[in-house]
Amino acid sequence: MKRNVILILAVALLAPAAFSQKASNSLAGCLLCAPAWTGVPGQPGGNPQGSAPVDAFLGRWDITVTTPSGEFPSWIEISLRDGKPAVEMVGRSGNAFPVPRVEIQNGRIEFGAPEGFQGRKNGFLFTGRLEGHRIVGTTAGRGGAPWQWSAVPVPRLDRGAPPGWGQPVPLFDGKDLSNWRPQNPAADNGWSVEEGIMTNRPPSTNLVSRQQFTDFKLHVEFNCPRSCNSGVYLRGRYEVQIEDDSISEPPSHHMGGIYGFLAPEPEMPRTPGEWQSFDITLVGRRVTVVQNGRTIIKDREIPGITGGALDSHEELPGPIYLQGDHGSLSFRNIVVTPAKE
Repeated sequence: MKRNVILILAVALLAPAAFSQKASNSLAGCLLCAPAWTGVPGQPGGNPQGSAPVDAFLGRWDITVTTPSGEFPSWIEISLRDGKPAVEMVGRSGNAFPVPRVEIQNGRIEFGAPEGFQGRKNGFLFTGRLEGHRIVGTTAGRGGAPWQWSAVPVPRLDRGAPPGWGQPVPLFDGKDLSNWRPQNPAADNGWSVEEGIMTNRPPSTNLVSRQQFTDFKLHVEFNCPRSCNSGVYLRGRYEVQIEDDSISEPPSHHMGGIYGFLAPEPEMPRTPGEWQSFDITLVGRRVTVVQNGRTIIKDREIPGITGGALDSHEELPGPIYLQGDHGSLSFRNIVVTPAKE
């Protein structure tokens, strides 16, 4: 994630054309710890209608904000800390961070931050109410116009048994980019193929696979020069970090981490300018990451979407996408092996 971009919610959160997908190191200390909730709000059974007012909001929620220019994703976890409600939030970019103001009463919630919070010029405020198993509400868009938002409990994505695997699908075979599309067709596109290698020269949009996947194994080889930064997004929602510029940031921001959520353990030595590989398995919301033949994340749960996600519809299949706006990286041998249906 880029260190020089500051997350601004309600405006910055919802204006992807004006903001990088990478995050600010000003939020580096605001990491979300592994939560105790499983994703279904309320008391056992997950029925907000029959729960106490505060308990009905507890858990993880996938947010969709509707604006005049389209829909944009976000994510929150609502918990109790010292008996008081607390919110961790992921916006349009950046890692999960704590929101300083949270109020829940009479079936309604308000969370946000005042002007000047962590250097932001504008504060933000989300207000919402329980409506069945959803939270619905408004936040302020550009010029103060209300934007609608809704939140649904994050899906468990449990699988009954380990999957069987289908036939490998080459997404990049060294010939062309026919299996890919630019995320923003109107933006600069610095992606090209030379001598069997896919290379990105920024400024550039991100690159999104045309094919979508549910559960899969992904093999990708990459070359990250010194002081560069990129990422591989799984289902277009969960970023596996590629970087050589985040050594001073928290471990979950380092190479191979699920950005802002899961740190690589052990962390591999930095080898900028050399070819490396990831072998990633994603089943439901559980992920295993193998870097250069060494397991660095083993069967861990991803709590929610990371900054830069294409959407918050975690229950749906999604593409692989490569981040393209933070440095000149090279890729080769990108192969997905989907689970059998």
